[in-house]
Amino acid sequence: MEHATENAPSVIARGAGLHKLAGGFDFTEGPTCNANGDVFFTDQPNDRILKWSAEGGLSTFLQPAGRANGMCFDAAGHLIACADAKNELWSIAPDGGVRVLVSEYAGQRLNGPNDVWVRPDGGLYFTDPFYQRSWWTHDTMPQDGQHVYFLSADRRQLVRVADDLVKPNGIIGTPDGRTLYVADIDGDKTYRYDIAADGSLSGKRLAANLGSDGMTLDTDGNLYLTGEGVMVFDPTGREIERIPVPDEQWTANVSFGGSDRRMLFITASRGLYAVRTRVRGANEAK
Repeated sequence: MEHATENAPSVIARGAGLHKLAGGFDFTEGPTCNANGDVFFTDQPNDRILKWSAEGGLSTFLQPAGRANGMCFDAAGHLIACADAKNELWSIAPDGGVRVLVSEYAGQRLNGPNDVWVRPDGGLYFTDPFYQRSWWTHDTMPQDGQHVYFLSADRRQLVRVADDLVKPNGIIGTPDGRTLYVADIDGDKTYRYDIAADGSLSGKRLAANLGSDGMTLDTDGNLYLTGEGVMVFDPTGREIERIPVPDEQWTANVSFGGSDRRMLFITASRGLYAVRTRVRGANEAK
């Protein structure tokens, strides 16, 4: 592991190293953890959602899976998935049943929901950048820009809450539901916002001088960003550690998992990786 500063203790457990759990994928994304500590992730080009558990190893949870991308479990155990096939946001029940939560804003289809975070009361935030997909029949951006949206807990109100980013991608919030982090991948910055009860955002400020594909948080308030490996930033925005993922061109996303939430799972293109951590994940289902 590479450290950005000698003064910060490593987030990696003493003596631990990066392990490849599974390979042979085309592009892995969207890792998220359920209440048991199992990690679900996507292999988007192959249109499937997979599950990794310490007991059973790798299995397929759902295929086809709407070209799922970013995902997050809600408190009821439903898997909220950014379903890229038809520019939708899905709620997937434990038995695999699918409910489409939203597909349009202001009468136009969404660009393609990319990443999602569910806050404690069930309201959720998702990013909607435009990445041209080979499975689409259209090649122009449906919306008038690339923005961040809030969907109310009763699923009746969809509101655009951030419209000043270049290309929002990764998103996550704090367990208390008070702070939202959004990565502007093309703006090469990650921001934090204050969350209001009605879902609106305020107090935009720089969280890290780096953009990201996906992200997660630990209980120390450290922010984990992805791209060329995993970059860890402390609450002041200082980079304190880098976790390289050799032999992979791109690290798309990260999630804590395992029964004690002290295993960092990394989706990196063709493989699923994990490393034991000293710290505990802050945002995975309890």
